[in-house]
Amino acid sequence: MSARILIVDDSLFMRTQIRNILSGAGYEIAGEASDGNQAEEKFKDLNPDLVIMDITMPGTNGIDALRKIKSLNSQARVIMCTSLGLTSKVKEAISEGADDYILKPFQNERVLLAVKKVLNL
Repeated sequence: MSARILIVDDSLFMRTQIRNILSGAGYEIAGEASDGNQAEEKFKDLNPDLVIMDITMPGTNGIDALRKIKSLNSQARVIMCTSLGLTSKVKEAISEGADDYILKPFQNERVLLAVKKVLNL
């Protein structure tokens, strides 16, 4: 069975990029969300194996959504996405329970390596 992944990013372009990388490698896209509130709701509804989520989003940001997801399921696996230069936000996300992070612009190999590592494949 292929791992089911929820993609969360306010940019449709970025969600499409991640979706193409993951589906091309055989992963199932469980769903997509464009902000932290949607991420929490979709996580509850879909129970994905992994969440890949942007840190910077309007409304509820990725770190706040990470906290909510971890409060729903402390074993939830989450990879955060960010642009270069936001290392303090990455450190905060890791301290809040994120399993790994990937940088934008996405490099296919790095995305897939992070997914395999977090899913213990």
